Amino acid sequence: MKKILVIQNKRIGDVLIASLIAANIKKIIPNSRIDYFVYDYTTGVIENNPNIDRIIPLKEKELKKISNLIKTAWHIRKENYDIIFDPYSKFQSKFISFFSKAGIRVGYQKKGKTSIINSYTHKVHPLDKKTLPCGKSIEERVHLVNSVFPLETPVYKPKLYLTDTEKSYSKLNNYSKPVIMVGILGSTPQKSMPYPYIIALIDYITSNFEVNIMFNYAPNQKAEAAKIFEACKQKERIIFDIYESNIRGFISLMNQCELLIANEGGSIHIAKALDKPTFTIFSPYILKSDWASFEDGKLHTSVHLLDEKPDLFSISRKDRRKIEKNPTFLYNQLTPEIILKKLIPFLKHHVK
Repeated sequence: MKKILVIQNKRIGDVLIASLIAANIKKIIPNSRIDYFVYDYTTGVIENNPNIDRIIPLKEKELKKISNLIKTAWHIRKENYDIIFDPYSKFQSKFISFFSKAGIRVGYQKKGKTSIINSYTHKVHPLDKKTLPCGKSIEERVHLVNSVFPLETPVYKPKLYLTDTEKSYSKLNNYSKPVIMVGILGSTPQKSMPYPYIIALIDYITSNFEVNIMFNYAPNQKAEAAKIFEACKQKERIIFDIYESNIRGFISLMNQCELLIANEGGSIHIAKALDKPTFTIFSPYILKSDWASFEDGKLHTSVHLLDEKPDLFSISRKDRRKIEKNPTFLYNQLTPEIILKKLIPFLKHHVK
């Protein structure tokens, strides 16, 4: 039996998308054991996945210590993996991959770039641009497998696997109106909309649609979420006392909601994997072509400042880091009026 390891030490959305590696490689090598090495706070999106046999969690801060990185690499080496996939392809994962001595090690290497250590036996060039509706980030994860193990019918859509208990989530049973989940804060300040803008959007929705609103935010953002709640006009329409602090809880809750409105991030990918309609608000520095997956203008749609004001700025892979450091000016240009032009038709289509 082949032993396979996928190293994806990054964020929630990245880990969910990387589950496609397991879904696809199981089709080529069904009699294989597939392990996933991920940060501990991301494991919820791959739990119960029938294509993944074992999850190896590690704390993000711990892996950044050189001594722990070496210990981890030793642990991985002792497992005697036959194949390693490294969709992240950064220093930590490259080091672990090289040290593993697996016979097949697959990772990305940009054209014209050379590495100090020969981390991979199979170096895959990142795609120049997306060619499929799933978006470049998803397409690249499948491309990583397909470059080494040709796939006849690739799987491009990530899935979440809920237990019967998770499917029968009952905390919203007392609410008769459709419940809309709104991501009020991004995973980082750079991904968060200005507070007055998100408040304006919530006030418009609660004033014009017969719905209830729920807030999605990280547990450590509760104080900021409370500030936004207090500033909203129709607090009676906002369900603020129901909250899930872990990923599996959020997945169960999101599965009972009508749709999601949020900044691009893990919650959007979770909602899409649950086949829930999504409206994505992109941060100015995010490349839409990379992360706008399965957008058809109906089930999934989005707004990006660059689409609305193309003469205002340009974004390349080279200068996006500069924008990311201080996106405040550009975020202020993405006004509620601009967002509502696209959001209103989306809501009218999905909320009866």
